[in-house]
Amino acid sequence: MRFLRHSLSGLFLLALTLGMLVYAGVLVRDAVQARLADEPFRPTARERVFTVNVVTATPETITPTLTAFGEIRSRRTLQIRASSAGQIIELSEDFEEGAEVTAGQTLARIDPTNARFALERAEANLRDAEADAADAKRAIELAQDTLTASQEQQTLQQRAYERQQDLRARGVGSASAVEAAELSTAGARQSVISARNALAQAENRVSTTESEVNRARIARDEAQRALDDTTITAEFDGTLSDVAVVEGGLVTANEQLAQLVDASALEVAFRVSTAQYARLLDDDGRLLKAPITVSLDVQGIALTADGTITRDSAAVGEGQTGRLVFARLDSARGLKPGDFVTTAITEPPLERVVRLPATALDADNTVLAINDESRLEALSVRLLRRQGDDVLVRGPELNGQDIVAQRSPLLGSGIKVTPLRPAGDAEPDEPALVELTPERREKLKAFISANQRLPDDVKTRILAQLEADRVPATMIERIEQRMGG
Repeated sequence: MRFLRHSLSGLFLLALTLGMLVYAGVLVRDAVQARLADEPFRPTARERVFTVNVVTATPETITPTLTAFGEIRSRRTLQIRASSAGQIIELSEDFEEGAEVTAGQTLARIDPTNARFALERAEANLRDAEADAADAKRAIELAQDTLTASQEQQTLQQRAYERQQDLRARGVGSASAVEAAELSTAGARQSVISARNALAQAENRVSTTESEVNRARIARDEAQRALDDTTITAEFDGTLSDVAVVEGGLVTANEQLAQLVDASALEVAFRVSTAQYARLLDDDGRLLKAPITVSLDVQGIALTADGTITRDSAAVGEGQTGRLVFARLDSARGLKPGDFVTTAITEPPLERVVRLPATALDADNTVLAINDESRLEALSVRLLRRQGDDVLVRGPELNGQDIVAQRSPLLGSGIKVTPLRPAGDAEPDEPALVELTPERREKLKAFISANQRLPDDVKTRILAQLEADRVPATMIERIEQRMGG
């Protein structure tokens, strides 16, 4: 009986489980059929709005700046050469690399013995020539006196001959006396001719001796110049470089001893493209005397100088492009020939132009402006200049427009945007300048002078900056950090 009861209970539970499984299957089937029969849910599409940074296009007059790279050169560089061969017997203490010399200062002396002997021989020859010239002048005076006496004798003989002819005509004289007087007259005439010939020879000798005196004087001057050339002096104030001579050494004629560089007469040579060069010409095609500024940045310390464009190269070098332009520097403190500097040239001002970030312009020279419906539209502009991270453009529809400052591939015409305008234009801070006390200045200069890791030229430029009345605070802070103060 117990077994039957347990069996029926098991069958009941099994039937109940199967019934519930079937019911669950029916529910799942009905749900799936209802889901398939329903239409799919489609959410309502919303337009995407982008947020962009904008700048207001305001036409103004802007003076653009052309940037190029150039090299500092000296407008006066003289090669110091030996005019004659010989031994260096004296050398100035300042005749060394980097020494500053003054105009007329004696730099070196070459052994003048041979030149002095040559000068003495030339002076002796000049004295001999002058003595011959004096003799020739005295000879011409004697020849002139001889000619005068001969002419007077000829006059007397002519009178005697005429008197004999007169006596014969009156029947007193004889024919032999007339012939003798005639012969005497002919002899006197011959004497006059000889005297004239002697005078001409004396005059010719005077001309010859004068030429000899001139030649002897020229030889004397050449010998004097050769003697003077044994003393080498500085032609102008400058700095010596490429010194290659020692005291007691032998030099040959025209051998280069050093170079004299005028550090106060500097210029910068920089190359620009042909298009940039065309912007530096005036209406007559002449190069503008535009102002420039050169700068050399050495470890955060900038050396600057102002100047003016003076000329350009006459021809384009072989394998080169563009134009080579030269500018004279007014005051180049700390700069040296050979420095590679950045040159900023001030161009003529441009009117009615708009300054925009370079990221606002695409390759097709178009910008994106925001219309009244807060949607973007493309505007064509004309690119005039690139100024660092900015561009100068001009367009008929730019005035007052809000221009997208940063273009991206997601932005285009017709897209709705939310503009973000800058709160205000922040002016860049100028570098702070401080005045140094004498003690602080000397401490900084001593540290720089004792620093062996700095090159000599960099050390010189830093010391030149420290000599100024007001020194950049950033430079002082950087030096004092290295000092540990």
